[in-house]
Amino acid sequence: MNSLQLVHLTYAGPGKPSAQIVFGPELTTIYGASDTGKTFIVRSIEYMLGGAKLEMVPETEGYTQILLGLLLPDGSPLTLVRRPGTNSTHLHREDIRSLIQRPPDAIVNSVHNVRSKNSLSVHLMRAMGLDEVLIRKNEAGGTRSLTLTDLVHLSVVNEDRMIAMPSPVLRTGTATTRTAETSVMRFLLTGEGDSPTDAGPNAGQRRVNKGQINLLDQLVIDLSQKLESDETECELKDRLMRIKTAINTQSSALRIADDGHREAIRKRMTHARKLAELDERLAEVSDLLGRFSLLENQYRSDLERLVMINEAGSILGYFRVGTCVFCGAKPEHQHPGHNQHETTQLHIAVQAEAEKTTGLLTDLLPTIADLASEQEEVAQSWQTTKDDLEALDELITEAESQLVPLREGLQELLDARSAVERGLELHARIAELEDKRSRIDGEGAVPATRPAEYIGASVVNDFDSVLQRTLSNWEVPGVDNAGYDQYNAEVWAGGRTRASRGKGVRSVLHSAFTTSLARHCIERDLPHLGFVILDSPVVTYRQPLKSTPEDPDIPDVRITSTVVERFYEDMLAFPGQAVIIENGDPPLGVLSEATTYSFTAADGRPGFLP
Repeated sequence: MNSLQLVHLTYAGPGKPSAQIVFGPELTTIYGASDTGKTFIVRSIEYMLGGAKLEMVPETEGYTQILLGLLLPDGSPLTLVRRPGTNSTHLHREDIRSLIQRPPDAIVNSVHNVRSKNSLSVHLMRAMGLDEVLIRKNEAGGTRSLTLTDLVHLSVVNEDRMIAMPSPVLRTGTATTRTAETSVMRFLLTGEGDSPTDAGPNAGQRRVNKGQINLLDQLVIDLSQKLESDETECELKDRLMRIKTAINTQSSALRIADDGHREAIRKRMTHARKLAELDERLAEVSDLLGRFSLLENQYRSDLERLVMINEAGSILGYFRVGTCVFCGAKPEHQHPGHNQHETTQLHIAVQAEAEKTTGLLTDLLPTIADLASEQEEVAQSWQTTKDDLEALDELITEAESQLVPLREGLQELLDARSAVERGLELHARIAELEDKRSRIDGEGAVPATRPAEYIGASVVNDFDSVLQRTLSNWEVPGVDNAGYDQYNAEVWAGGRTRASRGKGVRSVLHSAFTTSLARHCIERDLPHLGFVILDSPVVTYRQPLKSTPEDPDIPDVRITSTVVERFYEDMLAFPGQAVIIENGDPPLGVLSEATTYSFTAADGRPGFLP
């Protein structure tokens, strides 16, 4: 949206300390004791944005320049400089916050003049892309350009206007400007200006219009019958928002469950491969252990036979006479000590073979021990992997049981979203037809009963829902069914017009109207200055007490803490820039989140002007 942003308000003068307020990009609160310059800040901003005059206070003596810093829609800075009591504004295309001595980039007229194309209004409206917008100025169909003052009136509310009897829509209250003032409201709510025509429809055109109106009415009836529910467009939008939130939540839950399911399957595949590898390794180790055990038994059997051979040889060699049992020599061929020599040779041979076999057995035993240890470790790992695999199977089964209802629930939400979107499309089509009907019907409207060009019912209902939501958020009692009566240019709530309420309720309704209008425009990307300034929006209000026969009309006094807290909580979530001027202290939560200024003579900053 092409809107402006307040940056700072500065009073500067030679040899004078600057008096300055730097506005936050969102919520700025200025509070404190009375007569400290709070309301003067509001009037100064009005003056800098095209006001005709500003009643100066004694503390401004010596200040020769008023500076208002702005950010234009394209993000570039602009500093407006105006001397009190003059009708010219100097433009500096940079952010300046002190006394300026150099020449300006441009000089424009401060107050808008229809005969001048070099005014501040023209300059800023062109920056916002609104310089060619026309609004109806009389019931005959004449038009004029939209001006900056038209928009400032609906964004900046000083203390006097906050509680005044006239409607927030009406700027002057005179009959000659009423059409233009209601046309400005229509432009903000719809974003559509008036066509530059001064002629109304003739009799033939009115007959054609009547036929078109009848046709449009029938089309609206046909489309209305296709609506699946009695919900309004605002209610459908709220439900669509809730459904989208539920879809996001359901999608997140489904995504998490699906990711868990896929991760469990991946882990199961990994564990299955590992279990197969362990099975294979366990079979190999078991086979090797079997083979090596047989070999061990063979080595031990060989050693036992060698011991027996050694012992038998000794016995045979020493005690048997005759042919040598070792070499087969006959007695006559045997040398002396032949048997002992042969026995010794046998012992040596047997001992050598035993040592060889013992060495092989010694090398084999650690291998068998390692294989046995590995077999035990592999068996334990196999069992652990098998347990993990079974646990993963249970996890996959559980995840699959969760995925089914999540997918079904998501599909139900998607179907519900489609149904709501179809309903919104029908409402949009109906609104388009009603808007066309309003345009045609407005061309032949009777001025005494309603404006020549009025707002479509769906648009008014949309704004009314924003206003009612604002009052509900603030928890203001007794203001149900609030809305804007375009035919009388009045705000009503709780079955009564704003003008018929006490000044406390009038101030609350004016505040709610101004913020709701800004919220409506900003959220729908409609034209608006982008900021609101409210002077004493809720200070004079308090929750009504029950009346008695002796005291049937209890006047408004002070605001309750509940409405104050809810008001500030809602303003912290305001989509644009807001400046709140109040006597009372804001809640502590606001002080920590907003840009705040405290004006008090006791401590802190005494006031706006030193």
